[in-house]
Amino acid sequence: MGFSTDAIHVGQEPDPSTGAIVAPIYQTSTYLQSALGKDKGYDYARTNHPNRKALERTVAKLEGGSAAYVFTSGMAGIDAVFRLLRPGDHTILSEAVYGGVFRLTTLLLKDFGLEFTYVDTSRVENIANAIRPSTRMIYIETPTNPTMVVTDLAAVAKLAREKDATLVVDNTFLSPYLQQPIALGAHIVVHSMTKYLNGHSDCTGGAVILTRAADAEKIYFLQRSAGAGLAPMDCFLVSRGIKTLAVRMDRHDANGMAIARFLDSHPKVKRVIYPGLPSHPQHELARRQQRGFGGMLSFDLGSLDAARALLNHVKLCSLAESLGGVETLISHPAIMTHASVPAEIRRHIGITDGLVRLSVGIEDVEDLIADLDKALAHT
Repeated sequence: MGFSTDAIHVGQEPDPSTGAIVAPIYQTSTYLQSALGKDKGYDYARTNHPNRKALERTVAKLEGGSAAYVFTSGMAGIDAVFRLLRPGDHTILSEAVYGGVFRLTTLLLKDFGLEFTYVDTSRVENIANAIRPSTRMIYIETPTNPTMVVTDLAAVAKLAREKDATLVVDNTFLSPYLQQPIALGAHIVVHSMTKYLNGHSDCTGGAVILTRAADAEKIYFLQRSAGAGLAPMDCFLVSRGIKTLAVRMDRHDANGMAIARFLDSHPKVKRVIYPGLPSHPQHELARRQQRGFGGMLSFDLGSLDAARALLNHVKLCSLAESLGGVETLISHPAIMTHASVPAEIRRHIGITDGLVRLSVGIEDVEDLIADLDKALAHT
């Protein structure tokens, strides 16, 4: 079946006991055993429950994986993936990785004997040069948050196979509708389902999609042992959101392109970073490996004062953390999402004080442009 059909039907079948088109929320913590050691597939909600199992089926299907497990947040899922490693193991990461991943790896996981190297993964030779005998994992964000750097996944997958390393790809910015990392050779895909998969800014969640049985077994063990599995209500909300993923992403993509072109032509904007623009250094690569360019972009106004003036004067664009909702969200990475990254590293990877990140929603694009235009007049 096609993507939209799978998104609506796989894992979202009518309830067999009542015929309800939308399956119920199983808001229970425990399940009856008919006899000692005999249950109907569920015993305790931390271990598993019907809403979680259904959502995991959906996400695995859409990403082309053999299994998936969903967590309380994207960071909980990413943490579980890094726990596949052992003390002394080395991981190479995209240098412009999300601030939460930078914080997790540099301030927490390094104390457990894991080693991390950050490189510009848009150049595959940088990854090759960073590989050590102890390298076990390559972790890629593409596009990166918020600098929108695109990495050639097929080329990195080839390198990972040659070096017997696990390739992990964060696909949050594009969703499985616009990019398929597993089809390009990734072993594991992670998502903050809080973003585009849910799409309505009303719950948090993370997903880990696997291609290998051994990895899946370990991730499930971590999920149930650490107690980070997603609760029934949140699973229901993400499943609800996924049904409209395809139509939402088409609108995010169209609006993102229109906003990028508007900002690119505005005299107050110093630079627009959007893979859909020919000026983007990996524009042709993005065209090849993505179905579209999405609704995420960044632009530089040249100074913190200019960025603050814009952010304090937008009305329709909401100044808030997160991204991927139906409403347009705007943020300042240096002060908000990437505040935990040291200033010298932010400057090195291109997160300037004048950089603004925009998650373009699905509103009427003319209204978004008018809002940005009025706010830019104050910069």
